[in-house]
Amino acid sequence: MARLLGYRWPAELDPEMELSDEAHSWVMKCDDLLSFTDGDGIVCIPPLRGEASAADQLLNLLAAAYGDNWSTDKLSELLKQADHSGKSLETWLRDKFFAQHCKLFHHRPFIWHIWDGLPDGFSALINYHKLDRKNLETLIYVYLGDWINRQKDEIQQGVDGAEERLAAAKTLKKCLELIMDGEGTNEAPYDIFVRWKAIEKQPIGWDPDLNDGVRMNIRPFMSVPGVGKRGAGVLRDRPNIDWKKDRGKDVESAPWYHKFKGDRINDYHLSLGEKKVVRNREIDGRE
Repeated sequence: MARLLGYRWPAELDPEMELSDEAHSWVMKCDDLLSFTDGDGIVCIPPLRGEASAADQLLNLLAAAYGDNWSTDKLSELLKQADHSGKSLETWLRDKFFAQHCKLFHHRPFIWHIWDGLPDGFSALINYHKLDRKNLETLIYVYLGDWINRQKDEIQQGVDGAEERLAAAKTLKKCLELIMDGEGTNEAPYDIFVRWKAIEKQPIGWDPDLNDGVRMNIRPFMSVPGVGKRGAGVLRDRPNIDWKKDRGKDVESAPWYHKFKGDRINDYHLSLGEKKVVRNREIDGRE
């Protein structure tokens, strides 16, 4: 799934890395799979925008990767290894992939499963490293927008469950728009707050710095009103992440030292107004 969503391992990207002959061989084989990579790092579990479903795209990649060794028996073996014996690849993606991914990467997931809370509703797997503001807008207004239009059509056709799916999709849309706007208050903590950055360096709206790490940047997606599991926000499962006070004390030069008396506080939020005032003051000063 990581490869399908555009992730490449360091050994594939660094020609100077010292590798064994066997490792070099595997890197070269990986190049053969680049054509299966999704361009924007967004793969929806249901087929949307003329793209195949996530399960079909993954099946095609697996078949190419395994070559002559690929078969339905191999798929069954892989699903058994993934604790999903006797079930489908699609239900594994919907129900188990994200929780297993979180565990594998010590609850700092770089693939995010965003959904609307319904088993047959909108679900998308996203490469967080590619999720800039433009791609968040694409997720909201292109992929989710296509799903919303489909549900409206199905309501007209009298399809069972379409009204419920439309309502859930609209709720998800509102949540994602809150994240994109990034308003921050105690009642609505939808912003990114990075305690080692001064206020003028804090992101305005969804504008993450990957160097700040998953723990800081995933917070808005877990803070918006939950659509499924408690505390997970719009994520399929809740990674084991908290934003309590970190151990140790900040140095006096730290940007929030005087505000928090040296404590390493992460549970703090800034309104858009506060950040914009300081940002505009900086711009005026430079001019």
